[in-house]
Amino acid sequence: MTTPILMPALSPTMEEGKLAKWHVKVGDKVKSGDVIAEIETDKATMEVEAVDEGIVAELLIVEGAEGVKVNTVIAQLREENEKYVAGAKPAAAPAAQTPAKAAAPGAAPTAPAPGPVRAAAPAPTAAVPSGQRVFASPLARRVATQGGVELTVIQGSGPHGRIVKSDVEAALKGGVAKPAPMKVAPAPVVRAAEAAPVAAPAIPDARLYFAKDAYDEVPHDSMRRTIAKRLTTSKSDIPHFYLKIDCNIDTLLDVRKQMNEKAPTEGAGTYKLSVNDFIVKAVALALIRVPGVNSSWTDTALLRHKNADVGVAVALEFGLITPIVFKAETKSLAAISREVKELAARAKTKKLKPSEFEGGTFAISNLGMFGIKDFTAVINPPHAAILAVGAGEQRAVVKKGALAIANVMTVQMSCDHRVIDGALGATWLEAFKGYIEDPVTMLV
Repeated sequence: MTTPILMPALSPTMEEGKLAKWHVKVGDKVKSGDVIAEIETDKATMEVEAVDEGIVAELLIVEGAEGVKVNTVIAQLREENEKYVAGAKPAAAPAAQTPAKAAAPGAAPTAPAPGPVRAAAPAPTAAVPSGQRVFASPLARRVATQGGVELTVIQGSGPHGRIVKSDVEAALKGGVAKPAPMKVAPAPVVRAAEAAPVAAPAIPDARLYFAKDAYDEVPHDSMRRTIAKRLTTSKSDIPHFYLKIDCNIDTLLDVRKQMNEKAPTEGAGTYKLSVNDFIVKAVALALIRVPGVNSSWTDTALLRHKNADVGVAVALEFGLITPIVFKAETKSLAAISREVKELAARAKTKKLKPSEFEGGTFAISNLGMFGIKDFTAVINPPHAAILAVGAGEQRAVVKKGALAIANVMTVQMSCDHRVIDGALGATWLEAFKGYIEDPVTMLV
């Protein structure tokens, strides 16, 4: 019996992936648990293990193929004494998954050509439900009016099902039923007004503005496509609002210096704290103190999270990823420091597991090391907020009525207004600022 191997879903949100490498070839014998391939998602590369045993009969997807949909048949296994004919498909496999195999030499066609199908078709059924608008081009409407064809019985082949001239001409040749003459004249006049385009005009392709020799094309990889899709959805669907606050980090810098000076220099307990490690800890403690911010939106309820799982944005050469420090409120600064460094290192080599960067309850994006004073970040669902952290820098401040110099860091929180109201967001920022400006309270 032939056994199909399907493109696996390596995470709950995965829709497609890249088949980066095969670890087997046709004729190899595999058993359950053997690594057979490497699949690359938008943010990680993972090994895929066989769940059945047998002989590799055919590899249907070549190495390096991108955009392979989940549940696509990527290979076939056969039993040891079974004969296998190349191009064979399991009964449950959709024909659309292997179009090249369906057209293999010697395969008898199972359906007549499109032309005769239209001619021999019985009385057609309405392509558009009664009462709904018909979307058709002006030329298609004119041809339909002249030919006496009812547009509601025509299936459009244009963008979003729009009826075009060729659809009407094909319907005329195929003998589609025509309405009574008394109904033909007024119908197009009414529907033409109703079918006026209402969609916003598409953004023109940037290539229209430049000569071909004026740029180099860099094709989108799966990570860049995913970032574009998720963040566009976020800004379109989530009502963002923003809160900004300044934090005096003089005391934090002194505490950090003292702790690093006293840190072990050898062994597994070594650490070197960064300002960002204090920020992660302060965020986690503030989320526990103000749990309304530590929530996620669903259509039926708010999910009030019991732990602070803090995502830390890591910039990569090929995009951005947000590994998560789980239960950060329970971890020491040294533990957070070691974990963030380890996660960032594996993120840059695409070795993170999906469970290490999907989910979380809050996110931090820190551009302070690049000298950015303050900026606005986009919320990453399912989070209800993200904290944009700017550079700590010396600024003129007023202390006890006198001008002084202090190290100040500006942070800005982007909030999902469905979950967080202004006063709630302000309360959270106040708690965060308290931990940052008095870091000893994080050590208690």
